[in-house]
Amino acid sequence: MNIHEYQAKALLRDFGAPVSDGRIVYKAEEAKTAAGEMDGPLWVVKAQIHAGGRGKGHFKEPEAGEKGGVRIAKSVEEAAEEARKMLGRTLVTEQTGPAGKEVHRVYIEDGSNIQRELYLALLIDRQTSRISFVCSTEGGMNIEEVAAETPEKILSFSVDPATGYHGYHGRRIAFMLGLKGPQVKQCVALMKTLYRMFVQKDMDMLEINPLIISDTGDLKCLDAKMGFDGNALYRHPDVAALRDETEEDPKELEASKFDLNYIALDGDIGCMVNGAGLAMATMDIIKLYGAEPANFLDVGGGATKEKVTEAFKIITSDPNVKGILVNIFGGIMRCDVIAEGVIAAVKEVGLQVPLVVRLEGTNVEKGKEIIASSGLNVIAADDLADGAQKIVAAVKG
Repeated sequence: MNIHEYQAKALLRDFGAPVSDGRIVYKAEEAKTAAGEMDGPLWVVKAQIHAGGRGKGHFKEPEAGEKGGVRIAKSVEEAAEEARKMLGRTLVTEQTGPAGKEVHRVYIEDGSNIQRELYLALLIDRQTSRISFVCSTEGGMNIEEVAAETPEKILSFSVDPATGYHGYHGRRIAFMLGLKGPQVKQCVALMKTLYRMFVQKDMDMLEINPLIISDTGDLKCLDAKMGFDGNALYRHPDVAALRDETEEDPKELEASKFDLNYIALDGDIGCMVNGAGLAMATMDIIKLYGAEPANFLDVGGGATKEKVTEAFKIITSDPNVKGILVNIFGGIMRCDVIAEGVIAAVKEVGLQVPLVVRLEGTNVEKGKEIIASSGLNVIAADDLADGAQKIVAAVKG
């Protein structure tokens, strides 16, 4: 689960990390009052969406102006006007895709005089199953280019969970970033705070970009992105309360209500599979035969007829879907249950696109019999390759 920058800043503040003073604004008429509560003489107005690259982004509507989603204002009135231009408009960044995301709230905070911009992140390293620090002297909006073109400017190392964070971790980061004098001590303390926060809140990502050195020579977290382990949210009701459902794909949101693992993609072939590994293989083979998957969907090993029905309805609700491939290997999951769910869903929502079904495993013959006797226009497949070839051919006409 992701949260907004202003929510991440509040968490950082609670843990004692240095951040700027700021106010969240939902309505344009609130902006002037909010900006007036801060000292100035510079204000920064930031669109709040769950996507990076806001500063380089652009708004679809001309009324919002040509600037991106992060703007500098030199007066309370200018800050209020920039907030008015952003609210209710659609911001497009590299991470939102061409559709963009509508801005429902903006964050106005005190401006900072920046001496240097640095990059810092804590991530889960899937290879080592450890928390990793990632840092660079090249912080700011072009960090993706740094990673692609000059990776030697990025330092990354993991922390042994048996020993946890120690001062030498922070000093290693400080020396990499070229910090001096009191900044080294600040860095050691800040890294300790961020590591403790990461662990206590069950995060899977914490990015500070930029981490700045101010004109007074002090470290400050100027921006913040946080992601949390969804499976651990039951331990953190305070974090769960920060969820903004308006930022989530409606199909993914609906899927979560039925405990379905669904992720929307940009292709045109919908996939319904049991098991994450098989789902990945299914998407790969669709691409192998020249098409693109419209989603990742794992119905799980213990799916019911009702769960399968809902999964099918979610797939068909995507207007980009031009064909559907159901690929089931029945171990714990029985093929007849999948077949009954597919038939029930088709009868309820109709079938406007080609449907290929591949069944194998427990009760496979019974499952095939249910589909064959349904009277529906379903294309049977003998194996995964056969199923992928048939659905790609059907979609391409």
